[in-house]
Amino acid sequence: MASPQGVSAAAVRLSASLDLKAAAPLLQSLLAARGQDLVVEAGEVARLGGQCLQVLLSARQTWARDGRAFEIRDPSPAFQDAAALMGAGDLLGLEPCQ
Repeated sequence: MASPQGVSAAAVRLSASLDLKAAAPLLQSLLAARGQDLVVEAGEVARLGGQCLQVLLSARQTWARDGRAFEIRDPSPAFQDAAALMGAGDLLGLEPCQ
């Protein structure tokens, strides 16, 4: 995948359980990709906790401030529903599953 600037985008695949223990490793994975366009692959998420949601929201804002693309690709129904339940579905550009 290529970004508009012609630089390959980094990809981070989210684990199935994004609980408190997953927040620090998630942050480190995202920081390693800073400076590049980013695709966050969320198709395998079965559980999204508040701390990981905060990390993702912060990353989205950081990427925007850096002028880089930030995309959450193929979010699972569980990811979409949890984000919407916590009031962040619209902030992440997601719609709740029907």
